[in-house]
Amino acid sequence: MGRVTVRRRIAHIDERGRRAMPDTLVVEEPLEIRLGGRPLSVTMRTPGNDFDLITGFLYAEGVIRAPDDVAAMRYCADTDTFNVVDVTLAAEVRPPEVSVERSFYTTSACGVCGKTSIDAIRQRASYDVRSDATVLDPEVLTALPDTLRRAQRVFERTGGLHAAGLFDANGALLTLREDVGRHNAVDKVIGWALKDGRLPLTGHVLLVSGRASFELTQKALLAGIPALAAVSAPSSLAAELAEEAGMTLIGFLRGRSMNVYAGADRIKD
Repeated sequence: MGRVTVRRRIAHIDERGRRAMPDTLVVEEPLEIRLGGRPLSVTMRTPGNDFDLITGFLYAEGVIRAPDDVAAMRYCADTDTFNVVDVTLAAEVRPPEVSVERSFYTTSACGVCGKTSIDAIRQRASYDVRSDATVLDPEVLTALPDTLRRAQRVFERTGGLHAAGLFDANGALLTLREDVGRHNAVDKVIGWALKDGRLPLTGHVLLVSGRASFELTQKALLAGIPALAAVSAPSSLAAELAEEAGMTLIGFLRGRSMNVYAGADRIKD
């Protein structure tokens, strides 16, 4: 497995002048995903939990629907790095008909309008989060960012990672994943949950350390998560998708306050 952090000599400049010192940087490396030996996609990620990442990615893209849809997953022996993974799908699983050049709805520049994107996600969603009767306590929600931050071991050393944490309705942290890409961190969480047979994630909250984009909202929806919270702002399309799907979308979850952009009726008065 590749390194998660590296040390680098830097020039630090402050009011006392310039001095050389070591600093810790988070590793960013490409991960090529192959299906049956054929390239499917390349993503830039932080090494670690690669199989969770790939499982979550394939689930979000509709390639797989259950853990048994993957027959095997292995690092490729024809490379000298751990940056190429080949996935063998189960015999009954139909591989995607298009190659790595296909236009994913999850990309920010895919060129499709908001309504088209939301309609496509609605058609693919297997779980009805609107019927999730979970009630969330504001006191529990406001405690989640501190819990997430305390568990971010690599962030404490680098300050350069996004995090995604999956919590139950009582505020217990079930799993945490970090990555240079916020979408990768979420894929790692959902991939872990799928492999563990936990989908749909009824009664759970997904907390992300950055903003809540449309991409992250649709990943949460596809996993059956009724509430997505972020320490920063959501996008307009994320709010539209959450409202239409019956999700609770929370932004600016900091200190003792939050903004609820959709699904406020799920939060206790």
